[in-house]
Amino acid sequence: MTRKYFGTDGIRGTVGQAPITPDFVLRLAHAVGRVLRKTEARPTVLIGKDTRISGYMLESALESGFNSAGVDVVLLGPLPTPGVAYLTRAQRASLGVVISASHNAFADNGIKFFSAQGTKLSDEWELAVEAALDEPPVWADSAALGKARRLDDAAGRYIEFCKSTFANDLTLKGLKIVVDGAHGAAYHIAPMVFHELGAEVIAIGCAPDGLNINHEVGATHPEALIAAVKAHKADYGIALDGDADRLQMVDAEGRLFNGDEVLYLMVNERLARGEKVPGTVGTLMTNMAVEVALQRKGVEFVRAKVGDRYVLEELERRGWLLGGEGSGHLLALDKHTTGDGLISALQVLQACVRSKKTLAQLLGDVVLFPQTLVNVRLKPGQDWKGSPQLAAMTKAVEAELGDTGRVLIRASGTEPLLRVMVEARDAGQAKACAERVADTVRA
Repeated sequence: MTRKYFGTDGIRGTVGQAPITPDFVLRLAHAVGRVLRKTEARPTVLIGKDTRISGYMLESALESGFNSAGVDVVLLGPLPTPGVAYLTRAQRASLGVVISASHNAFADNGIKFFSAQGTKLSDEWELAVEAALDEPPVWADSAALGKARRLDDAAGRYIEFCKSTFANDLTLKGLKIVVDGAHGAAYHIAPMVFHELGAEVIAIGCAPDGLNINHEVGATHPEALIAAVKAHKADYGIALDGDADRLQMVDAEGRLFNGDEVLYLMVNERLARGEKVPGTVGTLMTNMAVEVALQRKGVEFVRAKVGDRYVLEELERRGWLLGGEGSGHLLALDKHTTGDGLISALQVLQACVRSKKTLAQLLGDVVLFPQTLVNVRLKPGQDWKGSPQLAAMTKAVEAELGDTGRVLIRASGTEPLLRVMVEARDAGQAKACAERVADTVRA
């Protein structure tokens, strides 16, 4: 069955337009509450949010909806998405709820959920919630209404959890680190994590006003981080996105390292310590150079669909621990149940401190293949999958590239666009091949 409201990462949209309206969000929380009540007499849910101004409105609507269904609520205030996942597990809550639209601009917002174990919920659970939304509400009577309270030290608890994932025998003393919080959920947390581990911290993107989340800062706009690292002569730069589940890193030279490179570094660091890494999971977009480098190390590499939930599903299916996306969503399942930008950054810094090597030195044997991405607007009803011309051109390009490149063609999930990506050792060849495929679609 297809889901009506839930996408790949919860429910998201523009505030004030369906479904991100207070009346719908109240009904959503009531429906979720009713689903929870089927297996638990008195459920408790935790609610965290990022720094968007609309978070106040949506938080109130969620609180009312849950209380009306007889569900108790614990308000966490601004907290990274992985922080909500951690506290849901630590507090033995029934469910964790995050109000965030991640890396989107402030005008958007969304709702996503975590299980009692701090993991993403199944499609079946989401379908059960959507079915409950179609039913008339069943308000709890006065004596059975839920209550709400605030967990005042939520940020402090999460800071301690992050620090616990960094080796006890190591310190960040002597390092100067620029931390960019994207004016988002980690603005009051990220600088403290690195400071308390000994680093000298320069904070940017840590002054949210409700309207500036992700605006020209953070993981989606690393130019601000690169400039700050150079200006302050810092050793490293760390950029998170609005809900702090995504990471980009910069070294002292101002070189940007993406999630593909960081994933390789995390795998290699464990191998260097003598740990077994049977395999790792990337996505269809993961750079081929990382796949080649991992195979040289004897580590199996598997591609999942784009989206961290699909990476997680593949890791769980195979019993592996490490996976991620080039966008900076990285998973280390022996450290946390979900992607966490802060914990990923600590894993990288741990590798650098332990080896006494820089990021560039640790990644010296991985040179990313040039990628060319061309977006082609599709005409209404255009059947690109059934096009013999496109199939023939794709086959010809793949034959030309051989084992030194690849072609990926996929439809956008949000726009009438076809995304054509070609990867090759030679940048000129990648560009030329991508344009040939794109021209075939246009024709």
